[in-house]
Parts: sequence; structure tokens; C-alpha cells
Amino acid sequence: MRLARTVERQNTAARLFSYLRGQRIRLAVVAVSIVIYVALSIWNPMYSAFVIDRLWESIQASWKSGTAFVITWNHMGRELFQLSFQYFLTWIFYYLQSYLMANVAECLTLDLRRQIAVKLNRLPLRFFDRNKSGEILSHVTSDLDKIAEVMQTGLLKLIVAMGTIIGSLIVMFYYSVPLTCIFLIFMFAGSAITKVVSEKSLRYAEEQQDTVGSLTGVAEEYYNGRNVIRAYNHEKESVEQVDRAAEAACMANQKVNFLINCVNPLIRLLTRMSYVVIAVISGWAMLNGIMTVGVVQAFFQYINQAAEPLTEASYMINSLQSAFASAKRTFELLDEEEEIPDPADSVDLEKAKGEVRFDRVSFGYDPSELLMKSISFTAKPGQKIAVVGSTGAGKTTLVNLLMRFYEVNGGRITLDGISTADMKRGDLRKNFGMVLQDTWLFGGSVAENIAYGKPDASREEIISAAKAAKADYFIRTMPQGYDTMLDNEAANLSAGQRQLLTIARVFLCDPPILILDEATSSVDTRTEVEIGKAMKKLMSGRTSFVIAHRLSTIRDADMILFMEHGNIIEQDSHKELLKKNGAYAALYYSQFE
Repeated sequence: MRLARTVERQNTAARLFSYLRGQRIRLAVVAVSIVIYVALSIWNPMYSAFVIDRLWESIQASWKSGTAFVITWNHMGRELFQLSFQYFLTWIFYYLQSYLMANVAECLTLDLRRQIAVKLNRLPLRFFDRNKSGEILSHVTSDLDKIAEVMQTGLLKLIVAMGTIIGSLIVMFYYSVPLTCIFLIFMFAGSAITKVVSEKSLRYAEEQQDTVGSLTGVAEEYYNGRNVIRAYNHEKESVEQVDRAAEAACMANQKVNFLINCVNPLIRLLTRMSYVVIAVISGWAMLNGIMTVGVVQAFFQYINQAAEPLTEASYMINSLQSAFASAKRTFELLDEEEEIPDPADSVDLEKAKGEVRFDRVSFGYDPSELLMKSISFTAKPGQKIAVVGSTGAGKTTLVNLLMRFYEVNGGRITLDGISTADMKRGDLRKNFGMVLQDTWLFGGSVAENIAYGKPDASREEIISAAKAAKADYFIRTMPQGYDTMLDNEAANLSAGQRQLLTIARVFLCDPPILILDEATSSVDTRTEVEIGKAMKKLMSGRTSFVIAHRLSTIRDADMILFMEHGNIIEQDSHKELLKKNGAYAALYYSQFE
């Protein structure tokens, strides 16, 4: 298990760093800056030892001769200026590498966000069926934020720390092998503790990211359903559910944060203990002339330079575990199975006539459990096809197959004799206009929402479409009319008004085939009559698929498909189905009893 985790971690790290290939120049500058910064960090204490010894010798000579101690440019001034300039250069290169590494990290997360955005558009609907939207959102928020945070601070500090530690230890061995060995004994103890803690922190980091994703999903779900929750007096239960998710996230965060932060104080304690032992021994060495004052202070600088990076390294190694957990979740999303690619030699149907044929179509969300079996029917150009049946009968699934939101498991669907599988999805869908039961508007003006399917539409065309959908009047009563800004929930509009805007959107696109999924379910009876007149005009000469629960609205359909358990059990006109006195007739008469 431990070996598998190690291999998995290495693969994740290798894949994450492969995204940095396009930033070679920045990384090269960062690498040069790190080398110069580390070199200066190693050289500065050595040079300070020389300067302090010279100062100490000058001060002793002045004291013995009874003359005043004076610093001039030629007497210690040049050396002090050089030491100050070296410290200034150290700061410059530290700033440069920090700035560039932050840039690298943000470019990395930007690249990943773009890939996730493209990926989400390529994923089949079944992916969204089995994942909560909040959990998906956590991939592009908390996961990528964690990766960016560690990349721009943790990874840089870890690399600098390793270089500083190695360089400091080399000079420390040069000054005193025994004192360096004493220091290493304490540091090895700290490293052993860090290794044990880092193994546990990776497991808890994965748990932390999972619980954060679950909490985001629950919060998003309850926020969207807040009105339903209040209507059914489920406020207490929803709060308890959020509390449980928040508590799980809290416990996971506590474990990770404790493991990350508990290491530093312990290693610092070991470092302070090494200070005490080395101070006693180095003091004896100075008294016996074995070490000079400058060398001892430089040695303690190196101890701090080696010990503090060791402390930071332990902290950042544990933080890297969180980044690896986030990267793993991100790559799992990017590796999800995508939709079948569009054919390279696709057929482009610019303006369909509207003949739709289902030829022995079979489909199941799980291929081993088919929902639809050998469905066949033909919709001729200009016909109105009504799809009816009880809830869950497969009505919406049927039109989803028509739009290629799902791929069929058997048979084929043709548009004007061309298999939809031989067409690009974009070319196929531009021939359809959809009005769904669940309205969707985005943040923007009323005019922009109507022109969503035809962004280059003129204002006159937009107004004409709104008038056809009976939406022009209420739009003009809004504060800025067609320029009134809406948020993505359009909270300042009623459900019926939102529905009218989506209908206007279809009027403007003027597609050859219409799909209406309970398009008038949210409007009042009078408005429904008015929309019905406009819809009748719109559907004239166009193939239309109408999903309806109120059978009185589809009596004029050319063909009615009655579905049950995913299959079409009856298909004919309204009059003929009533004559058969079957399932459709029973449902129809039940609505008028």
C-alpha cells in the first residue's frame, strides 16, 4: 500500500510538472536566481567572519595603543560596504525568484482552469448526473488554489532550503567537524519526525479535499433549493446536514493543520537544544584560541541557515501533500471519459428540412440495463410530434438522444436521411431550438439573453422576437427596458417572465426544428393562450417535438408518442388513439373526469 501511494505520488508530481514545459524561460531565470541567492547566502556569513575578525583585531589594537577606533573607507569601510551590498543583492534575487515563481504558479493554474473548462464541455451528461455541481466547482476553486499556493511559496522555499542546507553544512564541516556532527544528530531526529508526519498528512490531505468538495456540493444544493426547504419546513434538517458536512470538513482540516503545524515547534526545540550544546563547546574553543569570534558568529549563522530551512522544509513537505491530493483530484477530472469525438469526415447539414427518424434505437444510462429498446418512428418535415406519458417514462431522454446529449447503444437516429452520429454536434444542434421547463438565464442584459443563440442579431430583430413571444410589454416596463441587467437567477423576474424570454430566444434563432419541453408550464392560462397562438405560427412549416402533460394542448398534433418505462407503446394521431381506447385514451379521459 505504501509503495503504491509513493508511485502514485510520483506520477502525480511528474504530470503536474509537465505542465511547466511552456515556461522554461521563466523557470531558467528562477533557477539562476536561486543559485545566486543560495551562493550569496553561503558566502555572506563567511565574509562576515572575515569582517568581524578584522574589526575585532582593529578594536584590540586601538585599545592597546590607547588611540581612538575610527572607520574610514580604506580602513574597514570598503569591507563593510561590500558586506552590505552583498546583503542587498541577496534581497534582490530573493525578490526576483519569488515574483517569477508566483507568475509561474498562476500561469499553471490558469492553464489547468482552461483545460477543465474545455473538459467540462466535452464530458457526457452522465458525468453531471452522478456528480454534484458543488463538488465539480471545488475542482476549479479550492483544489487549484491549493496547488497555486504551494507552487508559488512552498516549492520555491523547499528548493532554496535544500540548496542552503547543503551549502551551509559544507562550510560548517570546514569550520568544525565535531560541532557540525552534533548539529546533524539533532537535525536527523527532526527529519525522522518529519517523514513520519508527512506520510500521515498525505492521507488526511486527500480526506480534507474530499470533505471540502462534499461541503461545497451540499451548500450549493441547499442554496438553490432554499425556497423548497422553507416551504416544507426543512430548515432544521438542512442546517443539520450542512453542519454534518462542515463538521467532517472541520475534523479533516484539524488533522491536516495539526500535522502541518506541530512539526515546526518540535524541530525548533531540537534546534535550540543544539544551540546550547554548540554554544558551550564553541565558547571553550574561543577561550583556547581554536576558533575566532568571527568564525563562531558565522557558524551560528550557518546553524540558523540550515536549521530554519529544515523547519520550513518539514512544513512545506507536509503542505506539498495537500497539493498532491488536490492535483490528484484535478487529474482525475481531466481523465474522465469524454464524449465520442465528432467524425473527421462529418456531414454538414446547413439548413435541415426537418425529417427525423428513429430506427430501432436502444439506449440505457447503464449499457447493461437498457431503458429504451428498439424504438422506431418517423417525423416528417413540418409535423408536430407530441411526446406524452407519466413522469419518468423517458420523454426528456428521447429528445436528449435527438440532440446527441447521450449516445445511443443501438440503432440510429437520422436527420434528413443523415445519421446524427455522422454530424458534428454543433452542426446538428444549430438546426434545433429548445425551450425547457427549467428556464436558464445568464448574467447580462435582457437583450443579450434573448440574443444568446444569435449574438449578431440587431436590436430590431430582438424586439421582434420578444413581441412574438409576448414579452415586449413587460420588458418595456422594466427600469432600463431591454438594457436591464439580470443576474444568472433573474430574481427580479417572475417564473413566467423568465419562460417568455427563453421562448423569445428561440423565436430569434428561427430554427427548422423545435423542441418544447413543457414550454408554457410557468405561465398563466391567458398568457398560455397568447403564446399558443405565437407558437402555432412559429411551428408552421417546422418539425416540432412537444413534451406535454396537459393533453388538451396537443390534440392537434400530427402524431402522438405515448411512452411508458422508456418505450413507445402507442403512436398515432389524437383521434386514432382515442378510437383504440388504450393507454393514451385512459390518460386523456382521466384528465377530464
